[in-house]
Amino acid sequence: MASAGTGVTTRQPSRDQDRRAVAIVGRGRLGKAFAAALRAAGHEVTGPVGRGEPIGAPRAALLCVPDGQVAVAAASIAADVLVGHCSGALTLDAIGSRPAFSVHPLLPVATETTRFAGAFCAVSGNTDDAMRFAAALARDLGMTPFALADEFRPLYHAAATMASNYVVALLDAAEQVFHRSGVAREAMIPLARAAVDEWARLGGERALTGPIVRGDEGTVERQRAAIDAYAPEFSGVWSAVASLTRGLANRARTAGPDTAAAR
Repeated sequence: MASAGTGVTTRQPSRDQDRRAVAIVGRGRLGKAFAAALRAAGHEVTGPVGRGEPIGAPRAALLCVPDGQVAVAAASIAADVLVGHCSGALTLDAIGSRPAFSVHPLLPVATETTRFAGAFCAVSGNTDDAMRFAAALARDLGMTPFALADEFRPLYHAAATMASNYVVALLDAAEQVFHRSGVAREAMIPLARAAVDEWARLGGERALTGPIVRGDEGTVERQRAAIDAYAPEFSGVWSAVASLTRGLANRARTAGPDTAAAR
């Protein structure tokens, strides 16, 4: 395309080049992690910036803000910019009627240097172009994208919370109980890692160990009494998790002797 009055031909950026210009809105851990990872992947990144701050003219703006701020943040973005959010629970309706996408990495983003490579990523788009953009963005960061239906987003997000946040909370409770028995935090780390690794390798029914799956009810009752005596604030948690474990143990026994071997 010739610039007026200069005779100089300028080239419009290719769609792939255009796709790589992204603004990050939100200065929290997620926004900073996305900005760093996208830059490392070769994207032209603006930000992270605060909500309502100028972002220039990128191909897309990725909103890394709390769910309750998505609609307001989206409304401040120019109409010709493709807008996406990072919420696992929200549908694209939160962005409005404009072309929109979402990317939700299935991994905890606890620091600004979190690496996304190797994770799965739920993606959605309300146009074909928006969906392609979301999937390409996930792949650029080394993630495996998968489509997620709007009707299942709250259920999916509940499962993600159980697999991440609730596991951390349960490990913290176990750490406190270990501490009261005089055992250091470091001693439980290999145990917890091995349990997750075995679950990943074998599945819950085959990876489950301990007194409940062995049917050792005497030991279970002594554990319950010790929790009640020394860590009573965790009695409810212990009972709920023991009940959940009992259900898994019953499934393991039903599955057959190879699965429910004494462990």
